[in-house]
Amino acid sequence: MSRISDLLDAARGATGLDNFGDDSFREGLERLIASGDGEARLNDAGRRMFDGQIVMLLMKRLEVEDWYARHPEIDEQEIVAPLMVLGLPRTGSTALHCLLGEDPAVRVMRNWECMNPCPPPETATYDTDPRIALMDEQMKRRDEMTPRMKQMLPSTSTSPTEDQLTMGYNFVSQIFQASFHIPSYAQWLHHDADLEPTFRYVKRVLKLLQWRCPPGRWRLKNPTYSMFITALDKVFPDARYCMTHRDVANVIPSVADLYYEMHKPNTDTPDKLWLGKINEEFGLLGMQRMIAFRDAGNEQRFFDIHFAPFQKDPFPTMAKLYEFLGEEFTPEAEARMRAWRENTPRDKHGRHEYDGADYGLSTAELRETFRFYTDRYEVPLGKD
Repeated sequence: MSRISDLLDAARGATGLDNFGDDSFREGLERLIASGDGEARLNDAGRRMFDGQIVMLLMKRLEVEDWYARHPEIDEQEIVAPLMVLGLPRTGSTALHCLLGEDPAVRVMRNWECMNPCPPPETATYDTDPRIALMDEQMKRRDEMTPRMKQMLPSTSTSPTEDQLTMGYNFVSQIFQASFHIPSYAQWLHHDADLEPTFRYVKRVLKLLQWRCPPGRWRLKNPTYSMFITALDKVFPDARYCMTHRDVANVIPSVADLYYEMHKPNTDTPDKLWLGKINEEFGLLGMQRMIAFRDAGNEQRFFDIHFAPFQKDPFPTMAKLYEFLGEEFTPEAEARMRAWRENTPRDKHGRHEYDGADYGLSTAELRETFRFYTDRYEVPLGKD
């Protein structure tokens, strides 16, 4: 326990705060540390990264709780009918999220505020907040450490981002296995963890971000939603969903390669076969649970998007999505989206090349394993 106590004390010392809120984060933290210390084979840089990330997340949690303690009225904020983008990763969901984020009538979580939500942003300074420049520097360092990341996940400090890091405030998140070899933690996360408290904490952070910086029509995106859809639904019962689709042979190996790029700085012995296995498991469980949820009377809450036609021309699909939501697709929103697309062409930083065989993944076997999913949603198989 001294290991955990030392990390908690480091966060307290760095912030001068001591209230972590409820104890829902402790099981995930304990399992993460046990798995990281026992299985991750960290090098010196990896150990600093592992401990540093834990302390950083604990600090953010302390800061969130401090704002709530001083301003309990934050909890009166309502998160109403968010649109949640989900499905397998690497299916065009990032581009979709970025396009959605160009609509000035909606709210997305952007990289800089996800990394530093406190003090909560304000409308008057949202576009000039000094944390944007701070995030610029952090992203430059990321690109220097892992230069292929720009090909895999082109992003800026103001780009919309997933709430994976926010889930990390509760230490129940896939961000950890994306960077560290932690099989026992991943096993617990995929099969035994209770995600409802984590999604409630995500909502807590959304309320904080919305408090002084409306609008409150949220557009959220996270592939993890698919795996934990029933817990997500308990916390956001009025959510609508947009599910993106693509050939799994262009998805699972790509994610494994992304994880490999993130693992490399932290260990001298990255395990490519485990990266393939854990991502195939994540995708399989996610699609099985998602289909069961849709079949349980929730089909009308979903809007489906296929990768290739959306990449070719997203705007007919965007118009239909707004119609599904019952919202106006304004000329201003469309113009801003078109400008973003022209300035952010696909493969802007080079094409992401990878070989699934490096990760023990076979195109034929993946397609057979996921046939229940691709047949159901008529997902085209082949290069796109």
